[in-house]
Parts: sequence; structure tokens; C-alpha cells
Amino acid sequence: MLQRKLVRPWWVAVVSGMASYIDAAAIISFGIAIVVFQRSLGLDSLQLGLASGSLTFGIAVGALVGGRLGDRYGRRPIFTLTMIVIVVALLGLILAPSFAVLFAAALLLGLGTGADLPVSLSTISEAATEQNRGRMLGFSNLLWIAGIVISSLLGSQLAARGIPGVQILFGIIGVIALLTMLARLTIPESSVWQAAKKERDAGVDTVRADRAAVKELFKAPYIAPLAALVVFYTLTNLVANTTGQYGNYVLVNYGGIPLETAATLGLPLLPLSIAGFLWFMKIADKPSRFRYFTIGAACQVATPLVFAIFGVSIATYLVQAVFAAVGSAFAFEGIMKVWTQRSFPTLLRTTAQGVIISVARFAAAAVASITPLLLQAGPSIMYGILTALSLVGVTWAWVVFRTRDRHSEFKAEAQTDRLADAPASGQSSVAAGPAAG
Repeated sequence: MLQRKLVRPWWVAVVSGMASYIDAAAIISFGIAIVVFQRSLGLDSLQLGLASGSLTFGIAVGALVGGRLGDRYGRRPIFTLTMIVIVVALLGLILAPSFAVLFAAALLLGLGTGADLPVSLSTISEAATEQNRGRMLGFSNLLWIAGIVISSLLGSQLAARGIPGVQILFGIIGVIALLTMLARLTIPESSVWQAAKKERDAGVDTVRADRAAVKELFKAPYIAPLAALVVFYTLTNLVANTTGQYGNYVLVNYGGIPLETAATLGLPLLPLSIAGFLWFMKIADKPSRFRYFTIGAACQVATPLVFAIFGVSIATYLVQAVFAAVGSAFAFEGIMKVWTQRSFPTLLRTTAQGVIISVARFAAAAVASITPLLLQAGPSIMYGILTALSLVGVTWAWVVFRTRDRHSEFKAEAQTDRLADAPASGQSSVAAGPAAG
């Protein structure tokens, strides 16, 4: 029977969850630094777009590749390697003597952070129990917010220094990545993954051992949750990504709001976002989780709908920001992580997570490239489109997970262990199918 090693699970959650911090910090810091690089390296518009796009593209590819590698070779070697890649990329950005180095370093940074995310999330979920898995995964959302806030504050102080300020900004992330890598050396390989790998190598007939090929994701019972999670996360992420990349642009150009005002509008509502994520951690492992998702889903749809109906102004921004805080807490990345970790078997868990993250990032990059054109037709049209897409995403997730919310592949695999320990009944091996959680 599998003996779960639950030594310091919250230490695993903190150290592995730093993937979310570094992901957010890298994106925010690069967005600040690219303006400085534009001046110092004399980048033209094409080079500016290519450098920015390389980071997003790298994250998408990294999530896809890293997820699969994490299932094949283990969580520990991949999430250690990704930190090395991130440190090397940040060193390249600190030196960045030319556009070619900037482009390569941004791409490498994206590959490293993208590959780290799915592997780190599986490491957290496999160190947890049914009683605290959602809470531990939800904690990574707080680290994500911390990455945004800290990098934004540091960037606002350091950007005025030009290249030296950018070097300090990336240097701080590099030090954090290096310390994270050292801390990860204290985390053993997931005992859940080790058991699955051992059974597969020995030819034992179990859920863990049998369901390891990528093609299994596209067959029952996994195709339904995979499709729902891809659609849900991709479409709701479009709203969040548009706000992140073009929020200030929309407020200034279509709301007539000064940039210095637009840049600080969201700060008073930050405590609401933090409170929402903390509340999600409180209910993430409880039966009420789906009811909160339903409320959050309605808020996700209402977020772009406010701009679509009432236009862009300070008042409408604040109203949609409240909806966004509630929607993001209960019907966005947090619940996606919980459902993903519970919906797929051990040797496909990071692969599935990587596919979901990758598709969402590719879609976000594609939509971001045409957002200025959509805005030319009027913000009401663009936000109307985002409202429709968000509605499709949350509805699909609601339909699928209203019956699957309590399902857990961890329980299915635990049942395999119990059956394997039972007295032999004339069978040489035990096969256990997925059991509802």
C-alpha cells in the first residue's frame, strides 16, 4: 500500500507555490523593463512586439512541455531544472547587451516559468490530503498576488533609474528564484508519483500505472473535464489578461482618465481581492465550494458586461473591479487548479495542467495582438465579445462540474491501494476504475 509522506506539507506548498510568485513577478517586471529597453537598445515597434510576445509564447510552450516531462520523469527533477533555467534567463535580462539577447532571455524566462507551474501544482496537491488540498492550492493564488504587488511597487521605484533599476529588479527575482531552488532541494520526490511509476514499471494493473499515455486524456472519463477546464480557463482568462495588459490603455484612451489616476485606481480594492482569495482557501475543501463557484461565475460574466453596457469611467471601473475580485476568487484560477488536480490520474496530472495553462496562454497572446483593433470599433463591442466568451466558459464548467465537483482521482488511487492490500481472490492484479469523490 502507498505510504503517503506528509512531512511539512505547508513547507511544500510555500516552496512549490513560489512558481506562481515568480510567474507573476516575471510578467510584471518584464512589462516595466521593456519600456526601459526600448529606449536604451533603440527597439522599434516590431522588436518591441517580438520581445513581449516571446515571453508569453515561452510560457505557453513551457507549460505544455514541462507538464509532460513532470509526469514522465518526476516532479522533483523538473521543478529543480526550471529554477536553473529561470536564473539563467534573468541573468541574460540583467546583461541584455542587444535585442537578440533580450529576445532569447525573455523566451527562456517564459519556458522556465511555464514549465514550472504545472509541476509545482502537482507537487503541492500530492503532498496534501483530501482535507487541505484545495486550501494548499489556493495559497498559490496569494503568492501570485504578492508577485504582482511587490514587483509593481519595486518597479515604480526602480524604473526611473533606467537600466541599473531594471537590473536590480530582475536581480531581486533572480535571488528569489535561486533561494527557491535551494529550498526545493529539501523536498523529496512525490511519493504518489513514485508509487505510480513503480507500478507501471512492474506492469501492475492499476489506475496509476495504466493511465499514463497522453491519448488517455482524450478519451472517457478524462475528455469531459479536460475540455471543460480548457474552455473555462481559456475564456475567463481572456478577460483577466485584457485587463492586465490594456486596462490603463482603455481607461486613458476611452475613459478620458489621466494615466497617473488610472494606474492607482485598483489599489484601494486590493484588500478585497486578498480577502476573496483567503475566503476561497477557507471553503476550497468543503461541499459549499461549488455554490461559491456559481456566485463567482455570475461575477465573472458581470465584469466585462459593466463596460459593455455602461461604458468606461471611474465609476464603472470600480464596479467591475468589485465583480472581478469576487469572480477571480471563486471562479477562476483557484478552482481550476483544484478541479485539475482532482480530475486526472498521477501520471497524467501535470500533462493535463500543462495543456490547460498552455492553451490559455496561447489564446491570450492571440487576442492581445488584436485587442487594439477591436477597441477601435468601440469598447462596448470588445467588452460585449468578452462577456459572451466568459459566459460560455463558466457555463461549460458549471454543466460539467456540477456532477464532478466532488470527484477525486486521489480517492480512486487510494481505493486501488486498499484493494491491493485485500486478500487475493484468485486474481493476480487489481484494476480499479475512477471513483466519485
